[in-house]
Amino acid sequence: MTTVVAGILVREGRILICQRKVDQAHPLKWEFPGGKVEAGEEPGAALQRELNEELGILAGPARELTRYEFSYPEKKPILLIFLTITEWSGELENRIFNHMVWEERAKLPGYDFLEGDVPFLGMAW
Repeated sequence: MTTVVAGILVREGRILICQRKVDQAHPLKWEFPGGKVEAGEEPGAALQRELNEELGILAGPARELTRYEFSYPEKKPILLIFLTITEWSGELENRIFNHMVWEERAKLPGYDFLEGDVPFLGMAW
């Protein structure tokens, strides 16, 4: 099973959300930064690597919020792990996304998120 980490970056009470580009899978859907965990990699280390690749930051410690399996139609299930990050160094740089927004948590359900992230939005965290 493929494991995917999603970073919940918190700054001044807002959450960083990112919109995929038109030429990516699931075009223009919103998501949390992150990506696939490589073989032998711990989820926290994978998230740190992904945040460096996607945003150019060096993330501090990650704390797991929740995890669950999700299946997109006609695809194998994936394990989604949501980790929160409250400390990092470096300036955020948009390296791969269409848009990035710092948004209030209460407003997140108003965005067109990836289907795999939608259950997370309704959870207490």
